[in-house]
Amino acid sequence: MYKQGFVKVASITPELKVGNPAFNVGEMLRLLEDNNAAIAVFPELSVTAYTCNDLFFQESLLDNAKKAIATLLAKNPFPGIVIVGAPLEIDGILYNCAFVLQQDKLLGIVPKFYLPNTGEFYEKRWFQSGFNVVEHVSSVQYLGQDVPFGYLVFKSVDGELSFGVEVCEDMWAPISPGNILSLNGAKMIINLSASNEVLGKREIRRRTILEHSRRNAGAYVYSSAGVNESSSETVFSGHNLIAQNGELIVETENFNQQSEIIYGDIDLEKIDFARRTTASYRDALHRYRHAYQVVTIALEESGGYDFSKKFDRTPFVPKRRVLEDFEKVAALQENALIKRLKHVGSKTVVIGISGGLDSTLALLITCRAFNAMGRNRKDILAVTMPGLHTSKETKRNAIELMTALGVTIKDIDINQHVKDHFKLIEHDGVTEDITYENTQARARTMILMNLANQHKGLVLGTGDLSEMALGWCTYNGDQMSMYGINVGIPKTLVRFMIEQYAANVFTGDVQSTLEAIVQTPITPELTSNQKTEDTIGKYDINDFIVHRVLRYGDDEARIAWLLPKVFDLSEEDGSDYAAKFFRRFYAQQFKRQATPDGPKILDVSVNPRGDLRLPSDIDYLP
Repeated sequence: MYKQGFVKVASITPELKVGNPAFNVGEMLRLLEDNNAAIAVFPELSVTAYTCNDLFFQESLLDNAKKAIATLLAKNPFPGIVIVGAPLEIDGILYNCAFVLQQDKLLGIVPKFYLPNTGEFYEKRWFQSGFNVVEHVSSVQYLGQDVPFGYLVFKSVDGELSFGVEVCEDMWAPISPGNILSLNGAKMIINLSASNEVLGKREIRRRTILEHSRRNAGAYVYSSAGVNESSSETVFSGHNLIAQNGELIVETENFNQQSEIIYGDIDLEKIDFARRTTASYRDALHRYRHAYQVVTIALEESGGYDFSKKFDRTPFVPKRRVLEDFEKVAALQENALIKRLKHVGSKTVVIGISGGLDSTLALLITCRAFNAMGRNRKDILAVTMPGLHTSKETKRNAIELMTALGVTIKDIDINQHVKDHFKLIEHDGVTEDITYENTQARARTMILMNLANQHKGLVLGTGDLSEMALGWCTYNGDQMSMYGINVGIPKTLVRFMIEQYAANVFTGDVQSTLEAIVQTPITPELTSNQKTEDTIGKYDINDFIVHRVLRYGDDEARIAWLLPKVFDLSEEDGSDYAAKFFRRFYAQQFKRQATPDGPKILDVSVNPRGDLRLPSDIDYLP
């Protein structure tokens, strides 16, 4: 499958027999029959098996390997690209090679460059390194075909899809062929391996592959020999991995006695985005060159695309190291606030408490910071400002939380103040337009700022990353503060943090109040029966879009295509969500330009002085 910049790859460890190429290729053909990948990768020397040892010197094994590859070409049922391992003889010298083919055509042959010859490995007994031969051999005749040989970058005409190949030990070298190929255009590195298993090696292998994919700003597809190799001296586990940009997509478990296939979806546009935005990659590009050949490849786009792994609908929310990640986020916020309070020297912190998620998290972090500094929580001035549409539920949550936390409570009813302002600007006070909404938001901010002056304090902002991305805030209202403690945290992560505070930090009244706040619909309560998600859409979906845009560089068309596959949306709803998000995202940059300082928490942010530098008057249609 190959569509919308995604390509499905298969890493395969086949059941095999040592020294029996006919059987081995027969098993490959069976595994290719219903394979739905675009690229299928088999292990090192998979045609013969890796552990043939001195059998590699026998003419009969080499002839049988060539016959088996001929059979593979003649009977290949797979329309995509297949990569297998086999010995190749040039001028009486054997090379351990990767054969790249599509249907009945050999696209290229890549020799192994680094040959292990220590410990349990004795590969130089049978094979020669490719380093010398590639200097004077750029193509070989094989089964009547003229086949490119050496350093090869396989690339589609439009440049969207490209990959290079290395063999096993090449990956472990200080400077690998894959590094060189990546810096010369290969978005994926494919490794055919026969990596034996010993205690602790699995973890080392995983780390190495992840680091290669990160440093190369690309993908890494690794296929390794399995338990059917000879166990005379060592055991192979079939540990296959697919990684991209430092993240593990999928890996196999150890020691499967049968053939095993894993599938991974490589996001080629993510690789493009990473390479465009990573300065160190751009600086290294083309500095480390080898003479290499470009081999043109062609894969037809699929009519549809089924992802092998479900997308994470809430990618900002920790799933594995839940408590550890919770503590890390809390510590980042806490120490950021402590530094700012020490620098400013404020005697108090002033926070507007609405009874909603964002102000709750800001208050919890402030309490945590005060605890760490040994300061009295009574110096936290928590202000609730019920307005024209404040519900009993949210005010109750606010009062109960402030009371349980032991902070100073100030309850200021802003209704008359807002009505007086309506008179000043000759607003009828009834029409619930944008002026009606923003007057209330700005009144609250003015009160907080003046209280901060009065009490020698600092106004702590509560707005989050999601609101800033969407522009869901009032300019010089809730958008403004003296420090934005939540500005690096998306709404879904805000909710997660409060859930964790309730589950793991607090008990009693605080715990029950936090649980009630999490269950309360998100609303600014500026108009009648206002629900934020009725206007801007579900935060889960918007945060997913933020994740795709900031981490992957997706455009509107790709987001619209992805959303129905990830959420229960129609294509029409997916397109509508994408269009609304991008319209708001670019139109609201002027608000982000005036964002107060605030700590970066994730690997992405919308900070106009850091991650997201856009003009306020951008005229861009994605």
